[in-house]
Amino acid sequence: MKMVQAVIRPEKLDNVKKALEENGFIAMTIIDVKGRGEQKGITLEYRGKKIEVDSLPKVKIEIVVEDKDVEKIIAIIRDSGRTGKFGDGKIFVIPVDMMAKVRTDEVWK
Repeated sequence: MKMVQAVIRPEKLDNVKKALEENGFIAMTIIDVKGRGEQKGITLEYRGKKIEVDSLPKVKIEIVVEDKDVEKIIAIIRDSGRTGKFGDGKIFVIPVDMMAKVRTDEVWK
C-alpha cells in the first residue's frame, strides 16, 4: 500500500475530489495548509502598498491506495488540479506498512 499526498491549489479541490470520486476513490483526508514553492510567494498590493506574501494557502489531500492504483491517482490529480501556472502543487508517494480501522478489527498489510 502507498499513501499519496497531494498539495494543490484550494480552488482546484472540488475538481480533484469530483474526479477521484468518479474513478472510485472516495475515502480521503483533506487538510488546509500553507506553503511556498519555487515562486517564493507573491506580491500583493494593499491600500497602495506592496506586500510580500510567502506562505500561500494550499490544500493537502491524503489517500491510501493499493500499489497498482498509484499511477492512476497521480494522473487524476494532475489532470483535474492543473492550471499550468506556478503553484499548482506537488504529489508525494509514501509506503504504508499497515492500515487498521478504528471501528472494527480490520487490518491491511
